[in-house]
Amino acid sequence: MKRALAIFAKTPLPGRVKTRLSPALSQHDAAGLYRCMLFDTVARASAVDADTVIFYEGNREFFREAAPEATLFHQRSGDLGTRLENAFDELSAMGYGSRAVIGTDAPDLPLGYIERSFALLEAGSDAVFGPAADGGYYLVALRGSYGGLFREIPWSGAQVLEKSLEQADASHLSVSLLPPWYDVDSYDDLLRPGLVDPLNGAPLTRGFIRGLGLTPATADAV
Repeated sequence: MKRALAIFAKTPLPGRVKTRLSPALSQHDAAGLYRCMLFDTVARASAVDADTVIFYEGNREFFREAAPEATLFHQRSGDLGTRLENAFDELSAMGYGSRAVIGTDAPDLPLGYIERSFALLEAGSDAVFGPAADGGYYLVALRGSYGGLFREIPWSGAQVLEKSLEQADASHLSVSLLPPWYDVDSYDDLLRPGLVDPLNGAPLTRGFIRGLGLTPATADAV
């Protein structure tokens, strides 16, 4: 089955990305962090057995230079649910059967989790979610239609995954779950030990966080 790993991303402009990290970080530093997370995510995606597709907001030329091997689509307007529907429709139209979508907020996400999502789809699951620590999800994958999966979801709340599972059940979609992981959304998230682990596969993010003075000892104390 033809596989696609899609990444939702934005051009890393101050005041437009990682705004929840301010004022703990300046807008400039928040954008710098986002840039590192984006480049780490794109680099890691290239190691997955799937074609990389980026659904971007902002400047196409930036993404063409940042990810020359990726297929690019400009994200359509609408809430996250609408944008996810559009992305899955685009991927389906391109002939992809196994389709996974991630963001850039988990640059150290184990690649085995992504590979597992494709394996679960190919074993018969209709949908796969990667539960995030904040109640949302870091990955969603589909092998067919999505029904009402992305409708009436409180996207800014802590019940995103819970409500999504209810919608999956209402849409008669079989669901599998990956192991939980975390997104980097708040300043406290930057204190997670894994983000400065030398083996985490996210060197740009790791270096940026160390540059902020967040050392492994600081992270271990949290």
